[in-house]
Amino acid sequence: MKQIKVTLVRSTIGCLEKQKKNVEALGLKKIGSSKVHNDTPVIRGMIKVVSHMVTVEEI
Repeated sequence: MKQIKVTLVRSTIGCLEKQKKNVEALGLKKIGSSKVHNDTPVIRGMIKVVSHMVTVEEI
């Protein structure tokens, strides 16, 4: 299965509660933190909600 690396590049200060919860659910805490996930539709949907705050790389 393909995997993707998600990195938080912007702060969650001032964003909506839904976006904060999605960032937390993706396992990201501080700016610059990264997490590797399987490339599933669920994860892609979570990334779409916070796409302006994260970068995505395919591994």
